[in-house]
Amino acid sequence: MIAAVVRRVTTAKAAFRLTLSAATPSDATAQTVPVEPACTLRRRLVRRIKVLTLTDQLVALGGGAERVALEIASRLDPARFESVYCASRYSEGLEIESVQVAERRLDNAGVRYFGLGRRSRADIYRWLLLHRVLRREQVDVLHTHMFGSNAAGTVIGRMARVPVIVAHEHTWSFEGLPVRRLVDREVIGRGSTVFVAVSRDDQRKMVEIEGVKPDKILHIPNGIAAPPPPTGADVRAELGIPAEAPVIGTVSVLRPQKALDVFIRASARLLTENPDLWVLLAGDGPLWTELTQLVESLGVQDRLLMLGYRSDSPDVMAALDVAVSSSAYEGSPLAVMEYMESARPIVATRVGGVPDLIEDGVHGLLVEPGDESGLVDALRRMLGDRDAAARMGEAARERRRREFTIEVMVSRFEALYERLVAGEGLPEDYSQLLPGAPNATSPASAGLV
Repeated sequence: MIAAVVRRVTTAKAAFRLTLSAATPSDATAQTVPVEPACTLRRRLVRRIKVLTLTDQLVALGGGAERVALEIASRLDPARFESVYCASRYSEGLEIESVQVAERRLDNAGVRYFGLGRRSRADIYRWLLLHRVLRREQVDVLHTHMFGSNAAGTVIGRMARVPVIVAHEHTWSFEGLPVRRLVDREVIGRGSTVFVAVSRDDQRKMVEIEGVKPDKILHIPNGIAAPPPPTGADVRAELGIPAEAPVIGTVSVLRPQKALDVFIRASARLLTENPDLWVLLAGDGPLWTELTQLVESLGVQDRLLMLGYRSDSPDVMAALDVAVSSSAYEGSPLAVMEYMESARPIVATRVGGVPDLIEDGVHGLLVEPGDESGLVDALRRMLGDRDAAARMGEAARERRRREFTIEVMVSRFEALYERLVAGEGLPEDYSQLLPGAPNATSPASAGLV
């Protein structure tokens, strides 16, 4: 029943995509699955909850927000949920590795996906397709990610009478931009069913700085899938680094948020006092030229190596003695979780959700953002006491595996969707969104038809 959308069966996988067309899909009616009788209800059916995920880009590598959105959409329990994915700036046929990886991921998961083909903010008319899809697909939950999709999705979702709108904030600086604060408070905060924060610090700032009502915000931390183990490739040998040399480094997108200039300047100071030290910076992004010039101006390009994008990040992390996160602000950073999983000793800035992940002196060392001298001192401590550093690395891995898994994160959102579709209010804390938690909604109680 979608006038502008048709399913196409992919070769080899027989999975579905949504593509622009004038045809009508043959299975527009939601499937039903039998369930056990609940309370006084006899034989009833549960219609799968239809969830449409809305993001700006369709990518599997790089930005954390897009990765989180893709993980949730592709891992929803297919017996309870029907997942559809819309990326407003996506168009088919893009020969970009990260896009193609995301397409394969959704194909393999049986998730239908489509793009609106937006090229600029002026392409307002392209949002009309999303409105039609929301109405004709009878979407139960619209889950939007990041500011642009949160704002547009909240407005269009309300116009299309979507029952539940989950707006997902993935952090920002909370500085300046009065229009953004206004939109967060008056449009997203008022129009969404729930405004999700990825850290307790973001939750606090959304209330204190933006004025969003506290009862509309729910903190749900990120989680990651266990990264692939290192292949055993010797990155040190590849780069000409002696096997016993101390190595510090970071794997990061090169953008202002990450404050990599602070990391580079701190590293340059350490390099002048430790002739055996090597520094690795893996990643690409808009600041590549600027940061490369900074490295050269400090005269440390021989031992501070700009690696560019690496698809073998587990091997790069395995080459490090200490992993660094120098960000000026963060939400619930996936990179830090990946450092934790690798059991690398971590030095990170005390920003956003990082203290929720790393207890200072237990799972790593925390320093203030922008504190170049503090970063130098913390790195000296880690390099100077390898036994203590190793203990912190192992403690971080244990905590990541216990508290910050992708399975736990997805289960929390599944429980949230079911709870909101059933008409229940928000839980007091995300801990209530796991099976068996107080006030958790049973799958059999949601979406009865």
